[in-house]
Amino acid sequence: MESQAILGNQPAELNITLTPPAPHARRRIVSATNRFASISRVVHYRSMIKAWAALLFFLGASSQPPPTAVEEFAQLQQQAHAARQSGDKQGYLHAALRMKALLNDAPDAVEATAEAYAEAGELTPALGALNQFVDLGQFDDRLLAGKDKGFAALHGHPEYQQVLARMARNRTPVSIAQTAFTLPDPGLLAEDIDYDPQSKSFLITSVLEKKIIRAFPDGKAADFAPSPSHWPMVALKLDSARNRVWATEVAMNGYAFAPQSDWGRSALLCFNLHTGALLRRSEGPPHAALGDMALTPSGDPIVSDGDGGGVYRLQGDRLIEVDGNDFISPQTPAPLPDGHRAFVPDYVRGIGLLDLTTHHVTWLDYGHEFKAALNAVDGLYLDRRSLILTQNGTSPERVIRLQLDPALTQVVSQQIIEQATPTLHDPTHGVIVGDSFYYIANSGWDVLDAHGSLAPDSKLTPARVMVFRLR
Repeated sequence: MESQAILGNQPAELNITLTPPAPHARRRIVSATNRFASISRVVHYRSMIKAWAALLFFLGASSQPPPTAVEEFAQLQQQAHAARQSGDKQGYLHAALRMKALLNDAPDAVEATAEAYAEAGELTPALGALNQFVDLGQFDDRLLAGKDKGFAALHGHPEYQQVLARMARNRTPVSIAQTAFTLPDPGLLAEDIDYDPQSKSFLITSVLEKKIIRAFPDGKAADFAPSPSHWPMVALKLDSARNRVWATEVAMNGYAFAPQSDWGRSALLCFNLHTGALLRRSEGPPHAALGDMALTPSGDPIVSDGDGGGVYRLQGDRLIEVDGNDFISPQTPAPLPDGHRAFVPDYVRGIGLLDLTTHHVTWLDYGHEFKAALNAVDGLYLDRRSLILTQNGTSPERVIRLQLDPALTQVVSQQIIEQATPTLHDPTHGVIVGDSFYYIANSGWDVLDAHGSLAPDSKLTPARVMVFRLR
């Protein structure tokens, strides 16, 4: 689930908006004249980051522990704002470079840096950063249309035209997946999906209808269980060996489909897989949006708070935080078979390998000869030495497979499963079933406004589940 956190809203500065797709929103880190982005995806979890209080504390403290990633993220936006207001182009560039480092060369931060260079009159590094942005498989319609004033100094440059020609090719539709089935109810807004091998059916969470449904490969569907609090149902994982279904319900902050009195609350739920009966409910931390989840090999839920930056593990009756404050907007974890580590995608920082015991994070990297955009990931799934990503905040949105090195620390190759197709609109989550990967291709987030209401002249369409053969 994307989480929406808005740290600043000045249109002409380093503005990174964490919003989930559509309300997942589009997680682009773009700002009006300088783009620090509007990473909007996490609108699954598009709520205000709980870091405002922490940020105020941080800014007012003189001698405190090192800032968390959320605090540093917000502080850099403040510095960029101050530089912009004073006309300090070098100060703004300095903030952009620091943000780029914090976000591990995420494409939108790279593009923002290119723009900062261009406005500072440093055209060679501006072109270098733009080439890096294109190498990451991205495009920007504003640049292609010649409507971005931030790059005006480059408009007559021959190399800039070459960059735009390469950028345009990144919009090329690609698909090696097929439609598996389409859900009959267009009003669901399907978010997460998992597979029940006993009944050979899929369980799918519904944000708008606040329930879990059971869907069969022929497209037929039936209700499985409602949200006990009448909140949107979001994350989902099955533990068929223990006859359990784990899910989360989230009263998304600022969204019309959750009672305002409950905004900022979420809970971890456990149901009986056979009957749908609710077995337990664990309230989440205050102001958290527990929007994504995975299970360890031992069956322990690991849930992430896309709004507040926390990653939690259920131990007994308590949710224990297991991260080291390195995440800004963590999404779907992918535990390793050893049970001690998990890949955790951060919507803005990329993919980190989290040690669940020491809380240490190692960020996934790519080699010198190959570049991969590792941000804007909503769903992440481990298949042997490969990671499968659903990215609904990149441009274009896409579903890809990454091959890793034996140490699982570096990406060595990339395969595009689907991008820029008519069937792909805010892809959310998927599930590996045998030798196939199934994923929700058009969740419905893209037709909702910032408050979760249907956008003007828009309509919800039935969710399509695609399938890709892994082997």
